[in-house]
Amino acid sequence: MIRVVLADDQVLVRAGFRALLELEPDIEVVGEAADGLAAVTVVAETVPDVVLMDIRMPGIDGIAATRRIATDARLADVRVLILTTFDLDEYVFDALRAGASGFLVKHTLPAELVRAVRVVAAGDALLSPGVTRRLIASFVAPTPARDDAVPAAMAALTGREREVVVRVAEGRSNDEIATEFFVSPATVRTHVSRAMTKLNARDRAQLVVLAYQCGLVHPGTHPT
Repeated sequence: MIRVVLADDQVLVRAGFRALLELEPDIEVVGEAADGLAAVTVVAETVPDVVLMDIRMPGIDGIAATRRIATDARLADVRVLILTTFDLDEYVFDALRAGASGFLVKHTLPAELVRAVRVVAAGDALLSPGVTRRLIASFVAPTPARDDAVPAAMAALTGREREVVVRVAEGRSNDEIATEFFVSPATVRTHVSRAMTKLNARDRAQLVVLAYQCGLVHPGTHPT
């Protein structure tokens, strides 16, 4: 059973999401919150699998709430899915850096919302390749890779792990990466998992952010 917390200051939005999600036999809404502080409290009390977190809320916003959840060791397995009105909301990149596992626009079709919850609960990042590249291009200045710009842990990556991180940042799926390198998707998952462990990244979203910040991938150099 996938346990979900809804964090949005709009009662009707929460009610709509709850009604939709609870139609699914494998999803249970275990809590709601109307502001950031309440969201952190509810998440700490219920320890859900997924939090649907609005960015703009009273008190502390969704970014600050996400950061508190992501830095709490007791909530290491909780995944935050950011809800935004626009796919290039100026705060979405900050949310990804704070520890969110992806983002979803509020006008997403019902079937896509359900799929998103399942994807994030499974440990994958919900990042549309084209939108992600446009988003990161808007907030990360393109700079050449430098030794001092790469986290020390990056040096611990094997050559193949580093190649896989680059492909992940380019928006490639495990199947696409496997085809390119003539390996199985399971092998790619292993490389991704080891890279996340070495870089202390919560998920694929964090790998994307690190790859761009370190200059391993440059905004605007890959087709949408």
